[in-house]
Amino acid sequence: MPSASLPSHKEEFRELWRLALPIAVAQAGHSLMSFVDTAVVSRAGTQALAAVGLSTAIFFAVSSFAIGLMMGVDPLVSQAFGAKNFSRARELLWQGSYLAVIVGSVLAVPLILGPWLLPWLGWDFEGLSQVSDYLTWRAPSLPLLLLFITARAYLQATARPLVLVVATVVANLLNLGANVLLVFGGEGLPAWMGPLRAVPALGVKGSAMATLLACLVQWLIVAWAVRGASTQRDAAWVRPVRADILQGMRVGLPIGAHIAAEVGVFSLAGVLSRWMGPESMSAHQIALSFGSLSFAMALGIGNAGSVRVGWAVGARDTPRARRSGMMAFASGAGFMMVCAPVYALFAPQLAGLMGAPLEVRPLVVPLLMVCAVFQLSDGVQGVGAGVLRGAGETRFTFLANMVGHYVIGLPVALLLGFVLKWGVVGIWWGLCTGLTAVALALLWRFARLSAGTLQPLEQ
Repeated sequence: MPSASLPSHKEEFRELWRLALPIAVAQAGHSLMSFVDTAVVSRAGTQALAAVGLSTAIFFAVSSFAIGLMMGVDPLVSQAFGAKNFSRARELLWQGSYLAVIVGSVLAVPLILGPWLLPWLGWDFEGLSQVSDYLTWRAPSLPLLLLFITARAYLQATARPLVLVVATVVANLLNLGANVLLVFGGEGLPAWMGPLRAVPALGVKGSAMATLLACLVQWLIVAWAVRGASTQRDAAWVRPVRADILQGMRVGLPIGAHIAAEVGVFSLAGVLSRWMGPESMSAHQIALSFGSLSFAMALGIGNAGSVRVGWAVGARDTPRARRSGMMAFASGAGFMMVCAPVYALFAPQLAGLMGAPLEVRPLVVPLLMVCAVFQLSDGVQGVGAGVLRGAGETRFTFLANMVGHYVIGLPVALLLGFVLKWGVVGIWWGLCTGLTAVALALLWRFARLSAGTLQPLEQ
């Protein structure tokens, strides 16, 4: 039945954005690290840029699944807070942290060994050693990233997301400075910088080292904040509970699979672009870096929607959950529609901002035009995954991504890119088609679910 305290649309909008903005900054900061890696390394030449582009695609193809799996903690924690079961929320934080260390450590292994196996699969190319160097040093950041994701779930559920902004700003400033220093070396620094002048130029390897250091600092900041964010007196340590860890995995596995499917299709697009030459691969990476920045806001809105929907579901207030979810959809669509003309009107300037080599820029501009077209779909599907997650629905999102991207989008990409010879631009039109199909499916699913009664994951 309708909630007696159902907020107005204005109140819902204000509360959603109060939570979404800092979460989106933190999300953008995660994307910005790879953006900075790309921007700095692009000045080291097309081959180095292509190596970082491929390395980033491989890293996120693996880490996206792990990040999604950890997002299974999100609805459990937010619904626990909605039910005012604060001690349970704290227990879930501990169990999620154990899961983060296990998953991150296991998946770091294929990141390190993967490049060495590529020649055995018949895929050897110039720059493979640079790919191996980057991933070897980037892999240890995966457990740290997953610990950060778990802490983020708790902080956003407690409505304390501002520390995420602090951690993100500090980590990105460190990443930028360390990238420039480690990629190009300290030889050109002024004399007063002393020992830093002795730092050698490490190229692609240095970029990965910088990002690893930034991830460590980012996690230490949020870990300190979580320690003081308890809502009641807690034990200093909570032992691992197998049932809770397995529950987090059960909820998170479909989320991980859906994110892996989505990021995987973009990574596959990068691999297909690499077959068209390093220029196409570099253009794909640059355009994707820009698209990831605007998508970070959509994910922030989706995460905020997930929290607010989770609070309402935990309180067994379906009308409030529906209003929170629909407001999140509208906010995500509205923001991305503002971003679209920026990509369309300023594509040449954005390509120049990234320092794209001259031979790459003619390909970057049309890709940014396609990016402008799919902003609306990208925003709706990004938010949709979040609000459905808050409602405890994770399996449908995975199925929608598999059908949308691989049954619909990928065949269109292959047809346009290779059969009709549209090149990397054709591949991106295929991505656009898949995103649109997913967006429509997720919006329909939440509208249908929220028309009934939403039940908490833990009864």
